[in-house]
Amino acid sequence: MHTYKLPKKVLKNWLVGYPSTKGSYGHLLLEQVGASDAALAAAFRPYFESAHLDARKHFHEEICIDLHPDAGSAGSHATYPKCLPIVARRGLFGEVMAGMLTEHYTYVGKHEWQVPIFLFRHHEDAKQYLFALARDAQLTRQMLGRHGSDFLAIALDADGKVKRYLAGEAKWRKTLGKAVVQSLLKDADGKGIWYQLSERDKNIPHGMRQLQKLLKESDPKKFQAAIFSIDQALLLNNATPIPRTNLVFICGNDFKGRESATPIIDWKKMPKDYKSEHDLQVVELILSGGGEDLIDMIYESLWNGV
Repeated sequence: MHTYKLPKKVLKNWLVGYPSTKGSYGHLLLEQVGASDAALAAAFRPYFESAHLDARKHFHEEICIDLHPDAGSAGSHATYPKCLPIVARRGLFGEVMAGMLTEHYTYVGKHEWQVPIFLFRHHEDAKQYLFALARDAQLTRQMLGRHGSDFLAIALDADGKVKRYLAGEAKWRKTLGKAVVQSLLKDADGKGIWYQLSERDKNIPHGMRQLQKLLKESDPKKFQAAIFSIDQALLLNNATPIPRTNLVFICGNDFKGRESATPIIDWKKMPKDYKSEHDLQVVELILSGGGEDLIDMIYESLWNGV
């Protein structure tokens, strides 16, 4: 299970936020004001280890190496997630940050979101990559992304049932900009994030079934009511739907010409290309620079005991 809660002061010292809510649309601009240094990476390390622990246990068992292999032991070079290609690390960073921010900031609807477990074990190409890498330390290739929603969170009612879930698209780009973000939201063929959320993700996502199975495996007693409510929502006939909120999380380094407190995505009204009936929360995390160095510092530190 994902159990570590990052102290609020860590984010408070690193970011300044500009939140707004217009009906069913929430927008949150976050700008970096503190340093992205070794101290911040050290503060983030327990959260990232907590987020990746389930996948690490799963993958290491699949590729037949210890959960915490000794340096120099067979397969120790293939430890997850440190050994992943750079592009894959960037993608994972965006998904973990989406979880971290969702657990700390107030979104549209003011629901109390929690992330009981991240779905990183359901990354088939990562499993295949790690299996091969453990047996060939010279292997070099990029990885295919994980299918489905990048990120899921749930809000529980007083009885422990899932009263709403949040499904997110998380994207990292080294340098942001209006054209860069526009290409993510609505790419050349018109099938970017807005299309994904408005046209393709109309029904409950497969990630909720994955989450339900992981809750059954990890802590069925604590999440008994949540598991049952998801089960009812997954029925093919007479399902009991669970309300949904969509999250769009964009993260990257700042770009020339942008003034402070100025978002890239319009915050005054719901984006016109978003056609879904579900509530929408947009989060823009704009770093002052060196975001890729921060990512590498974090992932190089994982399970190092530093």
